[in-house]
Amino acid sequence: MKFIIVKKSFILKVLLANILIAVIVMTCYYTGSAVVWSNMTTRKLPIYCVKTDEKAVALSFDAAWGADNTLKILDILSEYDIKANFFAVGFWVEKYGDKLKTLSDSGRMEIGTHSNTHPNMSKLSRDNIRLELETSMDLIESVTGKRPDLFRAPYGDYSDTVLTVAEELGLYTIQWDVDSLDWKDLSANDIAVRILGRVKNGSIVLMHNDGKHTVEALPLVIEGLKNKGYTFKTIGEMIYRDNFTIAHDGTQIRS
Repeated sequence: MKFIIVKKSFILKVLLANILIAVIVMTCYYTGSAVVWSNMTTRKLPIYCVKTDEKAVALSFDAAWGADNTLKILDILSEYDIKANFFAVGFWVEKYGDKLKTLSDSGRMEIGTHSNTHPNMSKLSRDNIRLELETSMDLIESVTGKRPDLFRAPYGDYSDTVLTVAEELGLYTIQWDVDSLDWKDLSANDIAVRILGRVKNGSIVLMHNDGKHTVEALPLVIEGLKNKGYTFKTIGEMIYRDNFTIAHDGTQIRS
C-alpha cells in the first residue's frame, strides 16, 4: 500500500488559492451599493446617468425650501432656449404652487416629485413611502395638470423598498452623476468649473433652485457646455423607458 505525504506548505498554498478565487468571484458581483453573494440577490439601483453616443446632458434643480430665484432660473433657460428638470417637494408645491404652474406652463421645465416632506426615505415603512410619493404626485398634478413620472429621493437616500414602491407607482427614480455642490455656497465660477469638468454624454447634473450662487453660475454652465458641443435634454427625454439595464455605477444602458 502506498501513502502520499502532503506537506503543510502545499495545503496552505491550495487554501490560499481557493480563497483568492472566491474573492475574485465575489468581486464580479459587486453592484456599487452592496456586495452580492449570489446572482439571485442583487440590489436595485436608480438611474444616475444614461449611456448614449449622443452629446447630451440634463440639468436638474431640486426645490424644497426657498423660491426667490426660481423664476430667474426659468428666465435663463428661456434666454438660451433650453429645457431642464425641476424636482419639487410636496410642501414646497403647497406654498409656491403659482411658481410651479409657471414652470410647467412654460414648457421648459419637466416636473418631478422630490417626496412630500423631504424625509430619509429608506427609514420609512413601505406604507409611508407610498404615502410620501402619492401625496406629492397628487399635489403636483393638481397644480400642473400632469402627473409626474420621475422621482428623486431627498438626500439621494434610497433602498430596495423605496425603488420598488416608486416603480409600482409608475415612477423612474433619478439620481445624478454630477453634483454642483451649489448648496455649499460655492462661488459661481467654482460651480461652473466643477460641472464642466465632470460632465459626459448622458450626464444628469444636480443643482438647487435656492442655491446662493446657482443663478450666477447657470449661464456659465450653459455656455461652457455649449462650447463643448453638448445639447440639452430633459431627463424624461434622455432616459430609456423600457428594455434597459442599470450598471453597477448607476448608468442606464439600453438592453
